[in-house]
Amino acid sequence: MDWTLLLGIGLAAGVLAGLFGIGGGVVIVPALVYFARMPLQSAIGTSLGALLLPVGALGAWWYYRNGHLDWRIALWLALGLFLGAYAGARMAEAVSDQMLRRLFAVFLAAVAVKVWVG
Repeated sequence: MDWTLLLGIGLAAGVLAGLFGIGGGVVIVPALVYFARMPLQSAIGTSLGALLLPVGALGAWWYYRNGHLDWRIALWLALGLFLGAYAGARMAEAVSDQMLRRLFAVFLAAVAVKVWVG
């Protein structure tokens, strides 16, 4: 696999994470599926693997430095992410690739409508 493609996907996700707090599910997973031709479950697992490291550390530090990070809330969210990612991974492995694709598309469409309508 081309490391420049992967680096580009990571950079795009990093910029969008810093701007909007998004990255894994909205940027990395679709990019790995469509540009790197990775199966959806593999793209999801790979995205989680990349996010496992302190990916947002520099961005979080910048927000903290400017008074825009609440560590108490972030820690509770982190606990939910920790437990939820395990539950979600088990669910994703239990359904077919086609069903997972459809569920993912419905999720992205719902988010897009919500953002559009406000």
